[in-house]
Amino acid sequence: MSQNEQDFIKAVRHPGGDGIDLAPLMTRMREWLASLGQALEAGRIGSEGLRPGSALALRIEAIHRELQEQQRHRQQQWQALAPARALAQHFEGKVMLLVFGKFNAGKSSLCNFLAARFARQGQAVQYFHLEGGQILASAQAFHEGATETTARLQGVCLGDGLVLLDTPGLHSATDDNAALTQRFLDSADGVLWLTSSTSPGQVQELDELARELRRGKPLLPVVTRSDVIDEDEVDGEIVKLLRNKSDANRADQEGDVYARAADKLRTLGVALAQLKAPVSVSAHVARTQGEDAQAMAAAGFDRLYAALLGLLGPALSYRQRKPGEVLLHHLQEEVLAPMQAHTLPALAALQHAVQAERESLPTRQARIVQLAWREIIPGLPALLEQHAPAGDVRAVCDALAQQSGLALARHAQAVLEGHVLALPEAIRIEAPANGYEPVGEDLPVSYEKLYAALDQAVLTLLEQQAAALVQHCDEQLEALAQAVRRKQDIIHQGQHSLAAIDRDLRGTVQADALAH
Repeated sequence: MSQNEQDFIKAVRHPGGDGIDLAPLMTRMREWLASLGQALEAGRIGSEGLRPGSALALRIEAIHRELQEQQRHRQQQWQALAPARALAQHFEGKVMLLVFGKFNAGKSSLCNFLAARFARQGQAVQYFHLEGGQILASAQAFHEGATETTARLQGVCLGDGLVLLDTPGLHSATDDNAALTQRFLDSADGVLWLTSSTSPGQVQELDELARELRRGKPLLPVVTRSDVIDEDEVDGEIVKLLRNKSDANRADQEGDVYARAADKLRTLGVALAQLKAPVSVSAHVARTQGEDAQAMAAAGFDRLYAALLGLLGPALSYRQRKPGEVLLHHLQEEVLAPMQAHTLPALAALQHAVQAERESLPTRQARIVQLAWREIIPGLPALLEQHAPAGDVRAVCDALAQQSGLALARHAQAVLEGHVLALPEAIRIEAPANGYEPVGEDLPVSYEKLYAALDQAVLTLLEQQAAALVQHCDEQLEALAQAVRRKQDIIHQGQHSLAAIDRDLRGTVQADALAH
């Protein structure tokens, strides 16, 4: 056994890394959620002044429904993570590494190989799997095959301090497998990314790990099946032999995988410090060549143990803050992210619609006046003739006022169909001076002047009343716009305060590490 293997086995016996008090930060996160919920409820957008079923009212209702659906969904997600939290609690004090990779990447083979090495050194090895949310011990090692063989989350405890989680491939054709893997990602403290040497560095796989990597978990790429089949002559016969790939070939593949992974992590916004140097291994060659020190080193396992030793520190750092990370990421991904992705765009669209509605009001006001005036004025001559014998200008004005009120209400409700209107109870037209009186001692009554005066009086009345209606609508829209801005501010302020908690969580771990 190499020194690196001995050191790694010794290191995982007592991984340490306990003692950080996360209670204050956990309290802040719970208070953040409660405060955000209260602020959102207090800042609920009302639809006063809008007709039920109007375009703006429907937008407001849709935002309220979306927020309610988000709350329901995040509660379900938190409950769905209960098995992952239980898994982390069950293995509290141990370092948990997620063995991740496309199916047929050799996950089960590597886990079995490492388990066998621990067992050879007298370390306890216990396989397990999850069934119905329960952790059940397994008597047998993981099945190894050329197709997807992991239909359930399974793992193996190595010694007293290390757990390997062998999960269904995230690229599995079985949707349940992928969902199961995602659910238990929270339990891991670090990631072993297995990529086969037959097609190494398929970095699109890292998209599935973007969330975990952004959480600060270290990533160690492992190039598996780093071997080739050669032909050789044995006793006069040509036989096929499995050999390690050359050092030069492995170095080229490792360099390529690192470069590809680094570029991918940059696009994902992940710190490159989390990416460890790739290591190439061949469990099959090590087994067939007896697993002695020379065979293990030639198969890449001496370097793998050294890399795993380097992975322990960052993994322990994550494990220290894991309870806080789990809650924080729930708040980031299930509370804040949906609001950023759905609520804020919906609020922006509502704000734009409100502004467009306000900008349309002057045109609508003119339209109301035009429609009402065109309805009333054609009947004015007949009205004048009707009341001419009695010379009752007051009766003409009252009739015009009544007609104007009805026409104004009808056309305003049609043109401002989305608004609840504050219509005047009664309107009045003042009678023009010298109504039916002769304009001069020897001149007849000037119907033309009376007609013109009444025409202008009706127009002025309609303009005044329409302006009052539109002003009321504009005031209601301004209040709505302010409510939308308040809602946007609540979400933005929540984003800033949660980012501060995020920084403080990592700062707490760093400060503790420096103190020790």
